[in-house]
Amino acid sequence: MRSDDDRNTPRVPNIFLREFLDRLGERLEPPSAAEAAVAGTWRLEEIRATFYAVFRPETPPARGYRPTAVFFDPHHALLIAALLPGTGRDPLYRLHKEPTADGYPVESGGEVLGHLAVFDDKLIDALHVVECILRSPEALANLLEAAGAVVLERAGAILEGRMGE
Repeated sequence: MRSDDDRNTPRVPNIFLREFLDRLGERLEPPSAAEAAVAGTWRLEEIRATFYAVFRPETPPARGYRPTAVFFDPHHALLIAALLPGTGRDPLYRLHKEPTADGYPVESGGEVLGHLAVFDDKLIDALHVVECILRSPEALANLLEAAGAVVLERAGAILEGRMGE
């Protein structure tokens, strides 16, 4: 799933012949291709002392490979690394377009989990992303690192208080 602007980027070493991969890429991709494209443990690397790049998990640390994203600070790079694994997955939740007496049904796996008072598909998209982060220890670690010490200290105090109840 490389775009035209990737042609000058070195390719990641691969055991499959380029001709085979090109022919295969001309065919219709399976539904799992989008998830496979963003799955894995995304790596952050400081480049040029002022930029932080997010690299694919299988990309060797050698220079010359085009990063998936580049930011001026590690905070935003960590957030992108946390979000990427969830962006290619099929939606985990579905919001019904027609309300019932209880509101707009929220469904997962064919089962209604609850209802929203108003139709809010962006909220359901966010729910999907958060669920994906919670399913990936690496993504959650990236998110917690991006949160920083002050937020983690306060969150730790809140959790400690809840555990004592």
